[in-house]
Amino acid sequence: MDIHLDKKNACPAVIHPRWLRACHWINAAAIVLMTLSGWRIYNASPLFDFYFPSEVTLGGWLGGALQWHFAAMWIFAANGVFYLTMNIVTGRFAKKFLPLTLRGLQQDAINALKGKLAHADLRQYNNVQRAAYLFVMVDCLLLVLSGLVLWKSVQFGLLRELVGGYEAARFIHFYAMTALMGFVVVHLVMVALVPKTFIAMLRGR
Repeated sequence: MDIHLDKKNACPAVIHPRWLRACHWINAAAIVLMTLSGWRIYNASPLFDFYFPSEVTLGGWLGGALQWHFAAMWIFAANGVFYLTMNIVTGRFAKKFLPLTLRGLQQDAINALKGKLAHADLRQYNNVQRAAYLFVMVDCLLLVLSGLVLWKSVQFGLLRELVGGYEAARFIHFYAMTALMGFVVVHLVMVALVPKTFIAMLRGR
């Protein structure tokens, strides 16, 4: 259960259970490792006319970057499977992310732009948050699927054809990672605006 109130000790309700907090921080570490090593891999065969500064890449050379990337990938994938499984088994997925309506999303988006979006109860996600988290789940799935094509193109031949070929998988992987970085930036900005969300992710309350 996400919510627990210790009436005897009058403790605040639990906002994030331990398993969720563990998944969050493991995922954050894996994303950092994959991003920095991924930039080094990108530099070895860039898709566009730019390179990432070597100072912000991980691995030192292509082989080293690939090792970091694959190691973080397995952590990222396993953590993602555990996260989704726990969300479904505990009923948290339906409770936190559904329902999501277009009208509700439009209204919450307008309120967010006006700075009137309420954050009093961190146990409840508004429609903008629900849409953002659902989007990032799909985006992470695209990252994993396109990554499998780039890793084992021959073994995942059917998947390669479904995404449009090896080169298409490279672009999908790049754009999906860019979208994830965009989500992270917005997420960090929101944490800065509502600092108690950071405390809740550390302490659970």
